[in-house]
Amino acid sequence: FRPRYIVVYSVWTALWVAWNVFIICFYLEVGGLSQDSDLMTFNISIHRSWWREHGPGCIRKVVAAPASRSMDDHSYITVTGCIIHFQYLEVIHSAVQILLSLIGFVYACYVISVFTEEE
Repeated sequence: FRPRYIVVYSVWTALWVAWNVFIICFYLEVGGLSQDSDLMTFNISIHRSWWREHGPGCIRKVVAAPASRSMDDHSYITVTGCIIHFQYLEVIHSAVQILLSLIGFVYACYVISVFTEEE
């Protein structure tokens, strides 16, 4: 009974690692992936990355939209003074997620082996 939950956790962890590897490849533009594409937003949003506006040292300013464009609830922003580019913050964030996931995966495999030995 318990090993099933841990197996599900292990599968979820493997998927989570795969997603974070994709994020790293996306932001480093590996294998034909490009940040200029609407792949991450499915072409329904102008948002790109939380780190773009909220990175360490970043100063965010709202800029008035040009009169020629009607953006209803969207505002234009300008970001200056960032200590590190948001792409690298995304890569670091995903790498930490992968590290934590791999630690959890190894521990889950250990727990599965302990439970199967007991049965």
